[in-house]
Amino acid sequence: MAAPSCSVPGLWVRGSWQRLGNLFTFVSKPLCSAAAASRPLDAQRLAERLRAQKQEQKTKKPVPTNPVQRRVQELLRFTEQLQRVHPNVLAKALSRGLVHQDKDLVVINKPYGLPVHGGPGVRLCISDALPVLAKMLHGHKAELLHLCHRLDKETTGVMVLAWEKEVAHQVQELFRTRQVTKKYWAITMRVPVPSAGVVDIPIIEKEAQGQERHHKMTLSPSYCMDNGKIVRVRTSRNAQLAVTQYRVLSSTLSSALVELQPITGIKHQLRVHLSFGLDCPVLGDHKYSDWNRLAPQKLSACILKKMGLPQSKARHIPLHLHACQLTLPALQPGKEELNLVCKPPRYFVHSLHRLGLRMPSRDQNGDEEATHSGAQ
Repeated sequence: MAAPSCSVPGLWVRGSWQRLGNLFTFVSKPLCSAAAASRPLDAQRLAERLRAQKQEQKTKKPVPTNPVQRRVQELLRFTEQLQRVHPNVLAKALSRGLVHQDKDLVVINKPYGLPVHGGPGVRLCISDALPVLAKMLHGHKAELLHLCHRLDKETTGVMVLAWEKEVAHQVQELFRTRQVTKKYWAITMRVPVPSAGVVDIPIIEKEAQGQERHHKMTLSPSYCMDNGKIVRVRTSRNAQLAVTQYRVLSSTLSSALVELQPITGIKHQLRVHLSFGLDCPVLGDHKYSDWNRLAPQKLSACILKKMGLPQSKARHIPLHLHACQLTLPALQPGKEELNLVCKPPRYFVHSLHRLGLRMPSRDQNGDEEATHSGAQ
């Protein structure tokens, strides 16, 4: 005997009750399609995400076998990821690496590649994460954290924040009146001569004439050589006093680890004094290694060999400038000065090791002695 059949618009079901599952399957599909049509934005986002993933798979490069090239690639990827992460994620990372915290101040270890303030083309900056960081440290009713000073996007190290605006103004005044002692470490191409001294040359911002017009900070010296004689020249009104104290901590024939103590606080002062004053640009400084060009830093064959990189990959080398120490005077009577020390990032230490440089460490008496970076 033939099995009974029934007819449904757009659907035909034959057989026993066991087949009714097919009915719900076929009916659910148009219903899902209708729901998807009612959410065109979600479907569009999903399609864009799938296209982006497919494009990323196409452009994915093979992992280099050289360990230094792998570290450079990882650092480049990390810098790009920093600009895509949510402020909550950045705040959590900053909270894990706190250098100091008390009722007045919070001191963070600023990572590489993050600007302090927002601006054109900036998707994420330190100031975006401060409200979340404050809640992580003091609960949901915490007051906002305030910036006390700034560091360049590519510079790493000690950065001071304040819980109250009055304390932030107090610290800013200490910076302005040069009562704060700041020390930086820089890995340089070539070795400064003499090995210790003071660079006292004013700095001015000028337009560099090259293939692409751009502005840079440069030296505006008060003296020049004329027929073997030192002659005083007229300086520009826009030139700013800039003084940097330096000393070489470790050196090889092609590179050096230099400690820098800026007496003044002019924009890009350390980079300009090293590159144009001492002819020893910071490793990874692609802006100030050449005055007329905006191009990747030209590295010597010796440095390229030690780093295990071809010149074509030099553009990926990060700036090796680290704010390692900051000493704040006592903010209130009866309190001691605050000495803040921050370890350099891993890529900095790896570069020291590859270049054969030694990183100083402090013994129990506070004296500095050279120890190999591989021991850190």
